[in-house]
Amino acid sequence: MKFELLHTDPQSCARRGRIHTDHGVIETPIFMPVGTLGSVKGVYHRDLADDIKAEICLGNTYHLYLRPGLDTLYKAGGLHKFISWDKPILTDSGGFQVFSLAENRKLTPEGCTFRSHIDGSKHIFTPENNVDTQRKIGADIIMALDECTPGDADYQYAAKSLKLTQAWLERGIRHFDETEPLYGYHQAYFPIVQGCVYPDLRRQAAEHAVSLDREGYAIGGLAVGEPTEKMYEMIEVVHPILPVNKPRYLMGVGTPANILEAIARGVDMFDCVMPSRNGRNGMLFTWEGTINIRNKKWANDFSPLDPQGKSFVDKTYTKAYLRHMFIAGEMLAAQIASEHNLAFYLDVVTQARAHIEAGDFNSWKNSVVKKLETRI
Repeated sequence: MKFELLHTDPQSCARRGRIHTDHGVIETPIFMPVGTLGSVKGVYHRDLADDIKAEICLGNTYHLYLRPGLDTLYKAGGLHKFISWDKPILTDSGGFQVFSLAENRKLTPEGCTFRSHIDGSKHIFTPENNVDTQRKIGADIIMALDECTPGDADYQYAAKSLKLTQAWLERGIRHFDETEPLYGYHQAYFPIVQGCVYPDLRRQAAEHAVSLDREGYAIGGLAVGEPTEKMYEMIEVVHPILPVNKPRYLMGVGTPANILEAIARGVDMFDCVMPSRNGRNGMLFTWEGTINIRNKKWANDFSPLDPQGKSFVDKTYTKAYLRHMFIAGEMLAAQIASEHNLAFYLDVVTQARAHIEAGDFNSWKNSVVKKLETRI
């Protein structure tokens, strides 16, 4: 994997780059749609590539490990072939999903024991078998196993959690470097910088991760209950430590405004379930603000979903029609809204790239963030 830094914004830390993988090029900053089980809910891969213009999507290690299972994925030749997607894929380690199980998992120096949410069966992720699992899934970029510390954790817990994550990281890297990809293309292994909301722990985590010299770095454990201002502060803490010539990935974030603010602080890669999940529930993100399309005020509004939108659904369907579909309980409603939101998120980062190249990203960002946070 190769990262090119092409432009920087003179008024902020925003970066315009390009990641080269064996499954294609990723222009950064980039938003990555979440395909938990090998699909972005309700969206055809054709539309994901051609209309939404996704350049990379995510798979979830925890969910794919449980279903369809590693045997099926290996026999298929990896996740790319199994789901018929020839662009890059990133998989997380499953650490966040295990964190969310809370009552059904146990953390030890060896690894994380957990029970399946499907049938209650018992499993363990260790740093080593987590690497093996992601080798079999076959993503281009894979994540280190970590503990996702709660945003409200006290200092003592956060420090203990970070120590565990760092020990797991060293073991995971050792095993990754001793093994080979299974399907004939390169895989990159990203450490995850934890440390909760404590600047000294974040610095320690970033310095430790950088010392291990990987091809990119993730920032985890944010947008998990801490105030938004703290999230931005933690990004600012690690920004000067993370290498300029490596991509930075902020995991699980966030709203369009969150993404633009994080780009201004030097982040290159993003993922979040918000555009598709909120879309399925009738919330649309637009350049004028967010819309609850179920509201009666849209019943006779025959304007496009977003007049500034560039996707097929924006050019084809009206607010009145989409509201009708939601109220009638039609499945197509969720599909249209999801496609609109994902296309909007990709448009946000596409425009961000253009403004970084033009040298006016920060002023442009400041002019649009307030609108993006408005509820219409």
